[in-house]
Amino acid sequence: MANDPNSADFTVGVVGTGAMGRGIAQIMATGGMQVLLFDTNDGAAEAGREFAERMILRAAEKGTLDDKDAQEAVGRLKVITSLSDFTNADLVIEAVLEDLDVKRQVFSSLEEIVSEDCVLATNTSSLSVAAIAAALDHPQRFAGFHFFNPVPLMKVVEVVNGVETTPKTAEILVSVASRAGHEPVRAKDTPGFLVNHAGRGLNTEGVRIISEGIADFAGVDDLLREGGPNFRMGPFELMDTTGLDVSHPVMESIYKQFYEEPRFRPGPMTRQRAAAGLHGRKTGRGFYSYEDNKKVPSTPPDLPETLPEAVWISNAEPAGREMLAAALADVVEIDDGQKPSTRSLCLFTPIGRDVTSASVAEGIEAERSFAVDTMFGLEGRRTLMGSPISDPDLRDMVHAALAADDHAVTVIHDSPGFVNQRVVATIVNIACDIAQQRIASPSDIDKAVTLGLGYPSGPLTMGDAVGARRILAVLNAMSDFYGDPRYRPSPWLKRRALLGISLLTEEN
Repeated sequence: MANDPNSADFTVGVVGTGAMGRGIAQIMATGGMQVLLFDTNDGAAEAGREFAERMILRAAEKGTLDDKDAQEAVGRLKVITSLSDFTNADLVIEAVLEDLDVKRQVFSSLEEIVSEDCVLATNTSSLSVAAIAAALDHPQRFAGFHFFNPVPLMKVVEVVNGVETTPKTAEILVSVASRAGHEPVRAKDTPGFLVNHAGRGLNTEGVRIISEGIADFAGVDDLLREGGPNFRMGPFELMDTTGLDVSHPVMESIYKQFYEEPRFRPGPMTRQRAAAGLHGRKTGRGFYSYEDNKKVPSTPPDLPETLPEAVWISNAEPAGREMLAAALADVVEIDDGQKPSTRSLCLFTPIGRDVTSASVAEGIEAERSFAVDTMFGLEGRRTLMGSPISDPDLRDMVHAALAADDHAVTVIHDSPGFVNQRVVATIVNIACDIAQQRIASPSDIDKAVTLGLGYPSGPLTMGDAVGARRILAVLNAMSDFYGDPRYRPSPWLKRRALLGISLLTEEN
């Protein structure tokens, strides 16, 4: 095989010097490897080299890279004018147009030039590694090597095995990634690989919530950001940032590539908004409006002030009742009766269920029934949910009680799983199924998602924090309510919940 990837003369070729290619060249050079840049467009390779040089020297100016190391790294960048100059390369990474025929042609040409020990890798984000490898005589030395944009800042890279990729090939790519200062994660060749596959739940379930009229865009985003899960951005802020012209086609593509797996089902709303040109920040209008690339703030509604005379809290979920009673004890009288008195408003803390189901189960009038999500605690933004016939004036009283001491409250319509429960359960369930299918190891799933998507924790760790049994309870309740296989629990989740073990537990 190739030279030792840790040797001083290990040479990496980069084909295609656009945003991805030049970023890859930059980190390879700073990682101590020799770098050859090639592009078929006149002047593009030199422009890519100059860009990488500027970024390296800028890092030295900022003090994040030693001056001597920066100069040496710049010296390792070299432009070549023909594919034939890759003769002595140990690894060639392709970063050209996302077109299967174009990529196949590049690798077919490279095979006739490089040594038999040279590893070939594609930076594709959406095409099948196996489909590209089909054009090769030696697919054993070929794999996916998927970086994220901007390459120097996004510290994760997916090492994707094709059907015939050898362990040695993957090991070399893992070593190269580590040497370049990145965290390699291994994945099998599946649609979306690892990061884009694991990231389906946030957007698609957010869209599903909106399509059911449960909350508005800001309501969903605010709850996921401030209501306990602590995502950096909610799904609609995220789609506005990436651009709906990018996000929606990815949702459709992965859904179709998985033969219309219900867990990945998108909704028509995003297609309609993309067709209308509401792409987000880049167009000034998306799910939100933007001026000078900044979101235009909305005017907060007036807060209700009238408190209820008393509240009764259901004991169907004892932990939730205890938490909510403690939060409201200094605000309003707590009715401790087995059944609520006629003067009390009735609160529920369901796991996976809606207010209608919870109130009917206990024979309580739906008009005075409301639910509060306690799964993620009550320190942050709180969720208040009413039934279809809950009295609006009574709802405002509960809102006032929950908002005491300056707590933010989001009011939503009836929904099994509120907002946060159903979104987090969906994310965790998809990650569990990735583990079940042995697409990646549990630890690599969590690493890829935290580094590649910026989640506050990996989805399996997130599930452990809530508790696998509670995640399972949410999914079971939603599956029963909707009858939709979208919410069927993964076998990985079911078994670990039954055994009471971490979702990160691998098979013996």
